[in-house]
Amino acid sequence: MNARISVAIFVLIVYLRASRAEESDSKDQQPKQWALLVAGSNYWYNYRHQADICHAYQVLHAHGIPDENIVVMMYDDIANNTANPTPGIILNNPNGSDVYHGVPKDYVGREVNPKNFINVLTGNQKAMANIGSGKVIASGPNDHVFVNFDDHGAPGVLGFPTSELTVKQLNDAITQMYNEKRYGKLVFYIEACNAGSMFSDTLPNNISVYATTASNPDESSYAIYYDPVRATYLGDEYSVNWMEDSDAENIENESLEGQFGIVKNLTVDSHVMEYGDLTVSDLAVGQFQGPKEDPLKPSLPKPDHEFERGVSSREVPMDILYKKLAAAMTTEKKEELRKQMDEMLEKRSYLETTVKKIVGRVARSFEHEEQLTSATPKKLTQLDCHHDLIKAFSRNCFNFGKNPYALKYAYILANMCEQGLNAGEVIRTMRQVCKSIVPVEYGIH
Repeated sequence: MNARISVAIFVLIVYLRASRAEESDSKDQQPKQWALLVAGSNYWYNYRHQADICHAYQVLHAHGIPDENIVVMMYDDIANNTANPTPGIILNNPNGSDVYHGVPKDYVGREVNPKNFINVLTGNQKAMANIGSGKVIASGPNDHVFVNFDDHGAPGVLGFPTSELTVKQLNDAITQMYNEKRYGKLVFYIEACNAGSMFSDTLPNNISVYATTASNPDESSYAIYYDPVRATYLGDEYSVNWMEDSDAENIENESLEGQFGIVKNLTVDSHVMEYGDLTVSDLAVGQFQGPKEDPLKPSLPKPDHEFERGVSSREVPMDILYKKLAAAMTTEKKEELRKQMDEMLEKRSYLETTVKKIVGRVARSFEHEEQLTSATPKKLTQLDCHHDLIKAFSRNCFNFGKNPYALKYAYILANMCEQGLNAGEVIRTMRQVCKSIVPVEYGIH
């Protein structure tokens, strides 16, 4: 064979091998997509949180994120609840289809707690051994991680069924992930009251983390789609808006910032916010919610006006009772519902009285008492103190997970820290006041 031809063939072979190696390396470097979906509540009146999370799973699954890369945490007491007229089926829109089918229930019941959430998020496989499915976010330095959380909240607090997650815990987990190079880009979508407070004062803008929230640090998030057949709300305004957008749009071409703008305009009852590294929002939604172009679905018919009205998340239990009372056909049923409403109001009053006792004992003066209770703090800076007071109140007085209405007063604990009260003294006062109160079981909604 001609020497020149031999050399040319040799060069071509080397070139082709190099090209294949580069192509293989390029594929290896493509970011994997991971998702952690969390419904932090239980009980029928909180139906909407698990419905939102089930719908979120359907969005990600339809767009090609494999189940092994999706972790779902949900109490799982809704689909087969005795109150469900369609056992095994969960709706997130009154005109929608079942969102429960196929959802991987990785962690259920009491497994849905802050400790497990943090261990799953930070990829701590050892800690999750023999718990639920054991799945964690096993992401690497080039990967994209999407976190969607739905539940009740308060300044610097997100609820779980029997406990709570503080802004300090979330901030520490994000910092750990950054230091351990457990993501390339990290995105949070948070549905909760005061959700903005989890990021507004703590999330840096230079660690490739982007967050959007259903509400700013000072306000409630809102439930929508009341279903008189199920006598509960099917969804939350912010969550429904982003998922229905992802269902209808080509998310391979829509940016996170584009989706944020749409959701912000559609969400009329609260202020949808964004925090962190806004350059991440230039990326396509599909880089976090799934790489596969899903066939565009027609927009669901808009429900009638009764469905569309938003209700403050904290007032949902009472609002449900009002709606059930209006629909009641018998005197006996009306009396039963009025009794439930009276009991709920009595428990709320009892909670408020207890909080006032604590404030009255730790405040330096009447004026100081007014300062502690008048408004939410503008910033959360004393994260250690805040964490300690939140945990102490939940442990010694009213468990935030079991009594989510108590979160209404969590801002007072934040004020105590921001105004320099000694955490140890406040905790001792809590114990003194709360040891003499009548135990109140679940029901301070």
